[in-house]
Amino acid sequence: MISKNQIKFIRSLQLKKHRDAHNCFVVEGEKIVDEIIKSDFSIYQIFATKGWLLSNPNIVAEQTHKISEKELSRISQHSTPNKVLAVVEKAERELKISTITKGLTLVLDEIKDPGNLGTIIRVCDWFGVERIICSKNSVDIYNSKVVQATMGSLVRVMLYYDDIEDVINQLPSDFPIYGAYMDGKNITDIVIEKDAILIIGNESFGISDKVGLFIKERIAIPNQKEGAESLNVAIATSILLHEFRR
Repeated sequence: MISKNQIKFIRSLQLKKHRDAHNCFVVEGEKIVDEIIKSDFSIYQIFATKGWLLSNPNIVAEQTHKISEKELSRISQHSTPNKVLAVVEKAERELKISTITKGLTLVLDEIKDPGNLGTIIRVCDWFGVERIICSKNSVDIYNSKVVQATMGSLVRVMLYYDDIEDVINQLPSDFPIYGAYMDGKNITDIVIEKDAILIIGNESFGISDKVGLFIKERIAIPNQKEGAESLNVAIATSILLHEFRR
């Protein structure tokens, strides 16, 4: 059985200020919870149906609660709850500048939509991009919609929040920095460096002027049909990463 205080606590984690205060976030669904279990994240609480607990007898959590599907629906943010919900401690991650010079690092400048960030994390996992740096005013990775959209990829892709200009200023002056623009060079026509930064801008306004000053090469996805204005930022990121990995 779940108490009123437990329900209140879990619901409070929908807000970033409470996630920050308690240093934890919510994960829902069998697939994502399974990914969390296999990762180095620490699980604080699990609320699950009897069937799920019987199928997962070796779960390690500070607290494990058997609840009914009706009770699960009271704490779930899904229209159809999926057998298990976990409260997980946030990961402590420190960005080391030396790692940025090895391989491709994706930088996100003011990404605001949770679904976009979650999908981008999933795309990075697919293409083997291990690091994402987000501007501090980007959407929170532990937003439940972001977590859900990653489909578990958040355990394999390291994401950091930092001041983009400060990070770039610590890199060698000749380090390759690409920026996605509508009027950039055709991505298929340029030689792409293996060790580099790719910057993706805000859904509505693109890369901010202050970050744009650091870009060495403006790149674009060629438009194949006149009249099509733009691509969704997550789709554009997927296409660009395919070209970087090709």
